[in-house]
Amino acid sequence: MARTRTFIDKIFLVIKGLCMGAANKVPGVSGGIVAFVGGFYEEFIYSLQKVNYKAFKLFVNGRFKSFYAYINGSFLFLLIFGMLVSYFSVSKVLDYFLVHKELYVWSAFFGMILGSIYYIGKDFDHWKKRTIFAALIGLTVGISISFLSPAKENDNLIFIFFCGIISVSGMTLPGLSGSFILILLGNYVLLLVDSVNALYDTFLEIIKGDFSFTKNVERISALKILGVFTLGSATGLVTLSHIISYVLKHYKHITTAVLLGFITGSLGVVWPWKKTVYKTDDLGTILTDSNGNEIIKNYSRYFPDFGISETWWAVFFVIIGISILLGLDWYGKNRKATS
Repeated sequence: MARTRTFIDKIFLVIKGLCMGAANKVPGVSGGIVAFVGGFYEEFIYSLQKVNYKAFKLFVNGRFKSFYAYINGSFLFLLIFGMLVSYFSVSKVLDYFLVHKELYVWSAFFGMILGSIYYIGKDFDHWKKRTIFAALIGLTVGISISFLSPAKENDNLIFIFFCGIISVSGMTLPGLSGSFILILLGNYVLLLVDSVNALYDTFLEIIKGDFSFTKNVERISALKILGVFTLGSATGLVTLSHIISYVLKHYKHITTAVLLGFITGSLGVVWPWKKTVYKTDDLGTILTDSNGNEIIKNYSRYFPDFGISETWWAVFFVIIGISILLGLDWYGKNRKATS
């Protein structure tokens, strides 16, 4: 999998990492879809698979160059660097637009997923009884997940570790949104908003020479939670990659059919025209968790009103989303033609 990369290739890898990081933070959108349509999904999975006992021995024995080459380091580190930068830059911008222009953001992602279905399905010509059945299973699971109700927030560290394992599923399984699963588990705000913001604030304070956060019990607790979550994510990323690489190697067509069905089923999660339904008490007051965040009960979906301009703007952003995927497809074809 390892190969020589040009400077432009490296820049594009960082950009792809930025896109994966941003996608992973949006409920209903999968970073794995970015990898799939970007044409580097299999390389991503097989590179992660190389993070194994042999790699550990090379590292411990001080054979760093061999370790770097063995795990396809130039690829993994640039991609992961892009993801990390995304969490403190692109994701912040995305958070802003999700608050102020939510309909248009969901519309763009809805278009991207429509484009990804086309991208994955256009060259898949292995439709048989087994693959059709597999696609139907994926479709059923995807639709079912769309209508599950969120649980309550839970800051138990063992549960946080489990959330970390689950959250990276979106990186290894296109169509399965790790952030949406965190919403269902009740820990989206705690892990991808509060904890990340706590780390961001801590970095800023350290740069300014301010270490008062060490006496802030809430901040230390948030950083501890983020550390356990990160450890769980790393564990899940490596573990799931081994499972996925085996499945891709031995059951590639069936796996692709399941993913295609699953992605199609997940369209319900990112349907742009929906309202958040919050949990309320008997008096109709919206309930909040221990951090004061409103507790999401479910999402109420509705059909758009084409008599208002907002709907047509949303449709425009759906087309933009589809165009992004078609652009990636065009880039991939031209890259293959010139290489």
